[in-house]
Amino acid sequence: MNLILFGPPAAGKGTQAKRLVETRGMVQLSTGDMLRAAIASGSDLGRECQAIMSRGDLVSDAIVIALIEERLPEAEAAGGAIFDGFPRTVAQAEALDAMLARKGARIDHVIRLKVDDEALLERVARRYAEQGRPDDNPESFKVRLVAYNRNTAPLLPYYADKGLLTEIDGMGSVDAVASAIDAALDK
Repeated sequence: MNLILFGPPAAGKGTQAKRLVETRGMVQLSTGDMLRAAIASGSDLGRECQAIMSRGDLVSDAIVIALIEERLPEAEAAGGAIFDGFPRTVAQAEALDAMLARKGARIDHVIRLKVDDEALLERVARRYAEQGRPDDNPESFKVRLVAYNRNTAPLLPYYADKGLLTEIDGMGSVDAVASAIDAALDK
């Protein structure tokens, strides 16, 4: 099973993906985690990503797609992937569909976590204060949130037209969101 967890940064995708990894044995392909690892490595790619993200901009499709494709064999071996933070544009969704089709696979479910932007800003400010994640800088986050909303709005009809989109209230407790996701996946 290949699943996309869809929602803006800080919507809880990572929390739910980690739970699904534990309960269903899937592999989480988090572009945020992959980008943070690239930055931590100090590589040229990592420095390039850090500069882009520090401005609040989104990393290019080419970089993100290369990171995802590198991890796909691991997900295939585990029986499925949880795409967390990817795709963010229709071009990325089309590239993902093509990449999976070449491997005889497809996206099975798209779960959209619906959240309130103001509540997200509060979450990010709290997480930035507690964890100091550079990509959670509240000012950069505001720019990322605007970019997310602008770039990903076309993905809703893209996946809805394919009959893959399920919307879940992401403002509930972690357990309530988890139960709703499980119910959608077990249909």
